[in-house]
Amino acid sequence: MDSLFTSPEFQMSLLLFVALAGYLIASRINQSAVIGLILVGLLVGPSFLGLITYTDFIRSLAHLGAVVLLFVIGLEFNLKDILSARNGIIAGIGVIVPWIGGYWLSLLFGFDMASAVFIGTALTATSIAITANVLKELGKLQTNAAKAIIGAAVIDDVLSLLALAITSDVVGGTFSVGGIVIVAFKAIAFIVIAGAFGLLVVSRFLEHLDTTAFVEKYPEFIFIFAMMVAFLYAMLAEAVGLSAIVGAFIAGVSFEGVRLTRSRSLKEGADYLQIIFASIFFVSLGILADFHALTMEIVVFLFVLTFVAIVTKVIGCGIPAKLSGLCTKDALIVGFGMSPRGEVAMIVALIGLETHIIGQGVYVTLVLMSLLTTLITPIVFRNWFYRGEYCGNDANGTSREG
Repeated sequence: MDSLFTSPEFQMSLLLFVALAGYLIASRINQSAVIGLILVGLLVGPSFLGLITYTDFIRSLAHLGAVVLLFVIGLEFNLKDILSARNGIIAGIGVIVPWIGGYWLSLLFGFDMASAVFIGTALTATSIAITANVLKELGKLQTNAAKAIIGAAVIDDVLSLLALAITSDVVGGTFSVGGIVIVAFKAIAFIVIAGAFGLLVVSRFLEHLDTTAFVEKYPEFIFIFAMMVAFLYAMLAEAVGLSAIVGAFIAGVSFEGVRLTRSRSLKEGADYLQIIFASIFFVSLGILADFHALTMEIVVFLFVLTFVAIVTKVIGCGIPAKLSGLCTKDALIVGFGMSPRGEVAMIVALIGLETHIIGQGVYVTLVLMSLLTTLITPIVFRNWFYRGEYCGNDANGTSREG
């Protein structure tokens, strides 16, 4: 009987049952599905009922969910919307300001320099998966603010990787400019080469394949091929030190312009995968947290750190967005949209714990800070920015106040 309850079939069924409960909770409290899924994850996880623990099986499913989600999001964008000077400036300042804020606050609370440096580094991260899913849910993916958020978040991932590499080397006493240059070169080269190869080679190959009799007989072949490339890109992104979701996103962007006549729709097929696996991903974020590790001192630091994490992203990303021509409302949307740290900061925290740079208390704080910033952004978007009339674009595409 025990083997029955530990089987993949039972665990998958249980996770999807929990996900359904998350949708019901979201409906009852009139919030984004992301909020309901994370809340139900908290409820069934070790923080409250302890019915589900964060096993390797759940971690693997959640990882797949994040990859599929970002592939689907990527299908909504073209490369020129992502790689712009504006997005680079937003991402750059949006990394520097949170790092300074996290480092300064940690020293103020009495942490040693190594921990302070690492906490600052965790605050540089942005989880593209959280905000992108909420914007998709609200039908706002094609707004100027959404394009700025998605583009800046991709660049942010590269910059956060550099910050992590620098931090690890500085704390470990092995810092070298050459090492950092190599990390930066690999990350930028991957994005440029993978994007160009996807657009110029793979996409054209898929459109040619769509005209063949073979695909007419097996219309699902191209979708399987596209998903194979998405997971391959995700693996290659991790190989160069980037997040796997950035690789999946680049794959999605590469296929945005693919026009198929005989084959199954890439977006429709990926949407069904995303519905299943992304739901498990969001549930897993709640399961990962454990409130029992909190002490009063950690609670105080947690709430102050969460406040600083949000404010520094709003300032660091919102002001450059405003100066770039976005309206005040859109600039604030960009700032709050870059605030969720999600799984990215959790990964940074785990690296710090495993390398003994930070202790268990700091690790729990960073995980819960990531969770809180992840929860707050959908609530702000749904109940503040998009509750009334949105400041849309005029005929020329220029952002304006509504």
